[in-house]
Formats: sequence, C-alpha cells, structure tokens
Amino acid sequence: MSDQGATPTPSPAPPIPTGPPPKVTNRGRSAVPIASSNSDTTEIPEFEPFVAPGPRGFPPLTEYLDIYNVDMMSGPDEINKQQHHTTLYFTNYLVVRRGQEFQVKITFSRPYKPAEDKFAVEFTIGSSPQYSKGTYVPVFPTKGRQSSWEGRITETSDKTVTMCITPAANCIVGKYNFYVAVQTPYGLRRTRRDDSRDLYILFNPWAAADAVFLDDEKEREECVMNENGIIYHGAFDDISERNWNYGQFNNGILDACLYIMDRSEMPITNRGDPIKVTRKASAMLNSHDDEGVLVGNWSGDYTYGVAPTSWTGSTDILLMYTKSKMPVCYAQCWVYAAVFNTFLRCLGIPSRVVTNYYSAHDNDGNLKTDIILDENGRVDRSRTRDSIWNYHCWNECYMSRPDLPAGFGGWQVVDATPQETSDGMYRCGPASVQAIKHGEICFPFDAAFVFAEVNSDVVFYSRRKDGTMEPVRVNRAHVGRMVLTKAAGDMTRRDITNHYKFPEGSTEERTVLEKAEEYGCKQEKSNPPLADVELVLPTLEISMGDNFELNLELINRSDENRIVNTYISGTVVYYTGVTSTEFLFRNPTVTIDPNKSVKELVMVESKNYMKHLVEQANLHFIATGKVKETGQIITAMKVVTLHTPKLTMMLSGVQKVNEEMTVTVEFTNPFSFSLEGVYIRMEGLGIMQTKSKYYSLITGGSSLTWTEFFTPQRAGSTRVFATLDCPALRQVSGQVFVNIEP
Repeated sequence: MSDQGATPTPSPAPPIPTGPPPKVTNRGRSAVPIASSNSDTTEIPEFEPFVAPGPRGFPPLTEYLDIYNVDMMSGPDEINKQQHHTTLYFTNYLVVRRGQEFQVKITFSRPYKPAEDKFAVEFTIGSSPQYSKGTYVPVFPTKGRQSSWEGRITETSDKTVTMCITPAANCIVGKYNFYVAVQTPYGLRRTRRDDSRDLYILFNPWAAADAVFLDDEKEREECVMNENGIIYHGAFDDISERNWNYGQFNNGILDACLYIMDRSEMPITNRGDPIKVTRKASAMLNSHDDEGVLVGNWSGDYTYGVAPTSWTGSTDILLMYTKSKMPVCYAQCWVYAAVFNTFLRCLGIPSRVVTNYYSAHDNDGNLKTDIILDENGRVDRSRTRDSIWNYHCWNECYMSRPDLPAGFGGWQVVDATPQETSDGMYRCGPASVQAIKHGEICFPFDAAFVFAEVNSDVVFYSRRKDGTMEPVRVNRAHVGRMVLTKAAGDMTRRDITNHYKFPEGSTEERTVLEKAEEYGCKQEKSNPPLADVELVLPTLEISMGDNFELNLELINRSDENRIVNTYISGTVVYYTGVTSTEFLFRNPTVTIDPNKSVKELVMVESKNYMKHLVEQANLHFIATGKVKETGQIITAMKVVTLHTPKLTMMLSGVQKVNEEMTVTVEFTNPFSFSLEGVYIRMEGLGIMQTKSKYYSLITGGSSLTWTEFFTPQRAGSTRVFATLDCPALRQVSGQVFVNIEP
C-alpha cells in the first residue's frame, strides 16, 4: 500500500520552559569574567604558601618580618594631597594622581633590614586582578625588582619605613585596594583587607607623561580645580549667564563618577585611556539608550521631576543617580554639559563648558538649513522643517590624541546631549577642535557632526506652484555666530570662535569647506545675486511683560525707486528654534527712494505674546520681502530673549569658618497675574548644601522673603546663588559673593 498523500504525524511541540531563566554567565567563553566594576573586589589571601606544609603545618613565622601598621598619609594636611592637588576632595581616603610620587608609612614588628627582608606593596582594582592586565600591581622598594610602577624607600626610622610610590602615567583610573606583603621562606604573608587603606588614583594634568597633561597653570586651575561655573545662554547679541556649582570635590561625587563607569559596564582595563573614558561617559550622561544619568525633556512639562532651569549644581543630580540607580529628571543641553563637566574635572581631565550661538542640529553632515518661502517671499512654515538652536552647550576636554596625526591633540569636543546616534549610541566625541577648524572631519569621533553645527549655511528657497524650489538667498554667516566659554581665572567670558573656524569669507575658510566636502559634507553651491535692497532688524533688550517697538529698516542701495512687499512674522520659540505659536504678522508694502532708507514701525504688545510664552521666553522675528522691480528676495532674522526679573540676595553674620551665617532671598512678582507652583533652590559653593523651598502661589505684585542659616566649613572667596522656577516663569536667578576667612 502506498503512503503517498498520507498526512504526516505532527511532531510534538517543544515543552514551554517554566521557572526563572538560566543565569547567563561567561562560562565556556572566557576563563574569568571581564572586570567591569570598580566596586567589586576579590579577597586576596593573607598567606600564600610557596611549599606544602609539613606534617605539623607551617612552623611559627614570628622570627620573620611582620606588619604592624600602615599609614596612608591621607589627611588634608599631609604632603600627599597637597602635592597632588587633591586637598579639596571631601573624603578620608587617599586621593592621588597618576605619574606622580606619593608616600606611605609602614611600621614593621622590628627594624627593617634591606639585605635580609623582602616586602612589596600591592595594588588591586576590580574583581579579578591580574598582573598582565594592570589590575594587580606589585611595587618593590628596591631598584632591582621593579614593575610598571616605581617604588623607593626614602626614610627608615626605628621600625617605620617611608616608601614612595609612583603609579604609571597611563595606569587605570579608579579606586584601588592596598596591601603590604612580606616574603618568608614558606610563603607570602600580607596585611588583611582594610577598607581604610583604599586609595583613588586619578588622571594627572600636571604630569608631562599623562595623556591629559596641560602645560598651562592658569588653565589647569580653571579647568580642573575650579568649582565655580558660568554657562552662557540667551542670544549672541544679548548674552545671559547661568551660575552653576560643579562641586567636583563634594562628598560622594568621586564615588558617583566611578559608579557611572561601573553602570556602563566599561571594562576596568579601559579606564586609563581618556579617549575611551570620555566617549563612554558622553553616552552615560544621558539616559536615552543605557539608563544613564539624566532624562532629557524640552516639552515644558516637568511634573515628575525638576525643571532643567531650576537646577543650581551637579551634586544633587549625581548623588540622586547613585542613590536611586535610576535616571534623574530632567535635563537640557546646559545641564548635560554642566554635569559632564563635573565628571571630567572630578576624575582629573581638564574640561570646560562651551556655548555655540546659532547651532545647527540634525544636519547629518549636510551643511544646509533650509527655510522654504512661497512665491511671494512669505515663510511657508508647514514645509520648513529644519531649526537652528539659539544656543547649544557642549564640553571641551584636553588630551593627547595618539590615534590621530600629530597636531590634533589638545581640546576635544564631547557632548552628552542626545541628538544623533554615533556607532549606535547617543553620544558625541571626542572630536578634535583642530580637526574641525581645518575640515579634517574624517577623523574620529563625530567631527563631521560638530563641523556642521558651526558651519552650516542657511538657505532660503522659493517654492513655485509646481512644487519645484529655487535657492534665492544663502546666509553663510548665521550659524556658529559665536562660541563662548568662561575665561580662565576670571568671571568674564572668552570668545573662542577662532578655535573652530577661520574668519567668514576668508581664503582659509573656503579651503576648509572644500576639504570638508571631499569627506562628504555637502554645502550649498548656488550663489544667488545679492538684492540691491537690504533688510535690517534691530538689536533689542526687552524685559518680559513689556510692550516694545520693532523698527524694520529697508535700505535701497540702487539709483531707482524700489517697492517691496514685506512679511514680518513674530513667533514664540523654544531655545532649540522649534516654533510654538505665531503671535504677530504684518504685510506692509514699502516704497523706498533711490539710495534712501525707510523704517517700518511695528508695535509688539505684551498681551499678544505673554500668554503663548514657553520656557526661556524667546521671541523669533523673521522678515522677508520681494522686490517688485527685480523679483529678488530679501530676508532678516532676529531672536529676542526676554529678560526675566531677578532675585535679591543678602548675607549677614561673621564671614568666617564655623561661624553661623544667614542668607536671605527676596522676590517680587512684577506681573498682574499670579505665579503658581514656585520652587526656589539655593546653594553655596563649598559652604552651603542645596536647600529648596516651595510656594504654591505668589499673587501679582506681592513679595516673598526666605532666610536660611548655614555654617561655612571652608575658607576662600565663593558665592551663594539661587534660582526661582515655575511653569509661568523660568530662569529667574540671583547671587551674592562672600569671602570666608579661616
């Protein structure tokens, strides 16, 4: 009988697994797990035998050298912290920098005899210390036996030996365990694990052999040691300042920075390379794809967290992340940059926060930002998708770049704000500033993206009725208008635009753009002729709630009459350039005599814009026009950042360490409407922890007064500053300077 056409018996379905999934390990792949946590340690035995014990075990070892005590010399007044510039770290542990000698004192059971006694100090880091990986480092006191770290005895006094140790200038950065091991004929006898002997080893910008060496004392003092931050925002022609407490030496911050690297599962062996550390950290500072430190939010709704404009420093954010093990809400670009700056300075990498005014985003290597106009010259907002941020903050950190040709070390751009993915993750850099300036955008990492942020062209297209578009105006100088950072050793700003680009229109600039184009950065080739009518918008400094005049000037540079159909649009925008609401539109027709100018006056009333304001209170005016006689398009753009009211702050009491003082914050609501859900935060750099106060309602015209007590624990010149924040009013701040005497 044939079985052709018979229905096959179905195979039984595989059993559905029940219970917990099997624990995933590295068994069968590698002999030991890849060490990726600085907090994990391995207990090292107190005795390691060289030979098998006899029938009665090992004989008594009392006749051999024994260790009675180890002094890590970790106090703030000890020579170690002073020489290593680490006295400000709020910790009882020893904190030193690599590539530089430090001292420990070891007390033995009897006087040390160099000819007979053999001992070593041992450093371990991570869960599976290995000599070949640099995670187990023995250091010997004699020159005949040296490892990658150097050791020498400088003083012997009775039973105490002072030993100097120099960690390798490229060693792993992190928290090490410390042991002393003495050699006996039967084996190694070492000290018991003691947490108080742990020590931190950091990057060293003072050591010439370190990759982060910065040979400028003033810059080192600013970019490593200074906790006092100023971050620039607003508009390039109306610059505002935001105070920030980096707090890189505060209690718990160093451990928080190491926890961030642990959380990223960064292999311990990579943590001596500043290139790998900064690239990994730029991903970990945002939570976009890795449960990192900060959640970005540009919506204006911060119900379940702290508004980005309310933060005053990095300490609360980092400690909150370490404690909760959850991303902290919320951040925008300057918060990412400020917390990243704390991370870098804490670990010893020189860094600074940089602000780029008119920063082009999401260009993906295309050096164009497109604005679409209809045939009459009016902006077509439904088709204009690109936006230019009024400003954007990122970081620069200083390091050598052995992976790049000579000359491309120094300042590197790193950016933690999640914008575009890089190698599959939201991160950016390190990108050489020199490479960006010279158009060498093929070099890693993300140089092309940063190049576009400072070099894009704004191209105005006229869209015909058949859908085709023609470039009618190209503005090559709008994007990357100015790049600022805080001046070293001063409370003023420093213009570093020339670090990123050559002067607009110069021969060097054209050469750089041509080179960038070879690497795929396409720029706008068309060069529409300039119109003989110029359109100018004024620079304005306006307080929130004010009515003001917008004087639009049209200048006729021809010898004939010109009639211009103009379009004046005012919109409320986020600082990212994203449009919220159009509150103003005018369409005057203007006649201009030959070689004359005409001013078109537009009144802007607060009642029209106040109800539409979003945070940071930015108004964006764009004026366009079409010259009737020539058909040419003219354009002008202006961002007006409305000035917010200030907090008044006063200090009282003796300005001295351990003497109680008071600080008082005063604020008057200048508006006719009430402010609801008001938070005030206050903190003092090195003298007062963050304090906050909540007010459910501040009625129009009413005032509040808030007084807090504090006791300074540190001498020096510093300041106390505060922010006031609520949904209807952001970016209100105040500060007061103080000089605390010892």
